[in-house]
Amino acid sequence: MISVDRAQVMAYRVAALGLAERGDQRPADLPVLDLGVQEYSPGSQAVALAARTAADLDDERLITVWAARGAPHLHRRADLPALVKQLWPVSDADATSRIQSGQIREGMRLGIAAFTATAAAFREVVTDSMPRGVASTEVSRRVPRELTYNCRSCGARHIAGNVWQHSGLAGGVEVESRGRDATLGPIPDAPPQPDHNEGIADLITAYLRLLGPATPAELGKYLGSTTTEMKRVWPASGLAEVRVGGRKAWLPESSVDDLAKAETPEGVRLVPGMDPLLQARDRDLLVPDKAQQKEVWRILGNPGVLLLDGEILGVWRSKMAGRKRVDLSITSFVPLPPARRKQIEAEAAEVARGRGVPDATVTFD
Repeated sequence: MISVDRAQVMAYRVAALGLAERGDQRPADLPVLDLGVQEYSPGSQAVALAARTAADLDDERLITVWAARGAPHLHRRADLPALVKQLWPVSDADATSRIQSGQIREGMRLGIAAFTATAAAFREVVTDSMPRGVASTEVSRRVPRELTYNCRSCGARHIAGNVWQHSGLAGGVEVESRGRDATLGPIPDAPPQPDHNEGIADLITAYLRLLGPATPAELGKYLGSTTTEMKRVWPASGLAEVRVGGRKAWLPESSVDDLAKAETPEGVRLVPGMDPLLQARDRDLLVPDKAQQKEVWRILGNPGVLLLDGEILGVWRSKMAGRKRVDLSITSFVPLPPARRKQIEAEAAEVARGRGVPDATVTFD
């Protein structure tokens, strides 16, 4: 067992997630794709990739699907056969926790049966590209009534969003586009619908390798499950116990040397909201200051974060100016000397690249 402080853990995670140095790997070859990259706001996936690689951001080997927590994530197509089994609930209690909702109090008690029925409905309905609303209407007609509710805003009865999105990958659904004109489509050569979880240990190991050292409680929050259920499936071997500031956590044995040798990186990264770095659930470690935490993780509209020498020391927001420019507003938690501001202005070009525009402007609040 080794003991490390939070600075050492931050240095390790930044390196493991590919944020210490920008390489030239194609996106699908980046280690961060082992967990996937969440789409949080328009273009956020591409901005997350641009923070890690100088390569072309288009990669036909990637696909957007509803994955962890039912959120849209960019994943490798080749990983889907394993991923769909890894994300399938490990028990009825696990399934109930993942789809917990006041809208479907009876429906969430169906447990795994809720996933099974919804995934089957998806496979029957989504056989071609179609508007998300049309798919929702048709899937809602095919699932148990307990999984639907009367929606006041649209005046119709339809399936609850949490069970709908949690079941999408098992239902063979690709998220083709989001927003007002959102469309879904069938995953080409989709893996079959699972009937049991398989490979959860591999998913846990991937989480710990990229966001560890961590605990079953943190993994449960990441997946929308419970500490109890994650303890039941926690790997019995291959993990090392690590003390982080006196707190017990775990890391893959193969990663212990990397943790011990991790060096504080130098430089600037502009990381989008809900980037994998921000998905770790030990927020006191990521951002010790409580007031700063409230700036990073908001109830609505999480900003991007300013990563300075491996530490989260500010937030940023962006606004598109037509198709030629993205305007960034930076709020730093620390004073920024002129040399550091120039680094940030240079890094803004990577945000522009991710957003598909040639130019970026930066203002400092």
